[in-house]
Amino acid sequence: MAEENNETKIPQGQNGHESAVIPPRTSPKMRWPEVVGLTIEEAERIIKKEKPGVQIQVVPPEHFVTCDYIVQRVRLHVDSSGKVATPPIIG
Repeated sequence: MAEENNETKIPQGQNGHESAVIPPRTSPKMRWPEVVGLTIEEAERIIKKEKPGVQIQVVPPEHFVTCDYIVQRVRLHVDSSGKVATPPIIG
């Protein structure tokens, strides 16, 4: 019986160089565009379900925030009706 070659071939790119193989997404979620338009409570429930232990900071309209980056913080920028106005992100 002949030995099988189990080597994975990498496809060639346009210029003859090997193309990069992109692995499936394994990194943690960093943004939640799907909560735009939801109430603070609804958005917080969804975000905390997907990233337990995160700290939610609500930012009212026309308020300034600091430029520091905190990996366990998600800011909810809300409009005057209390709905999420922009996609929340980690930081």
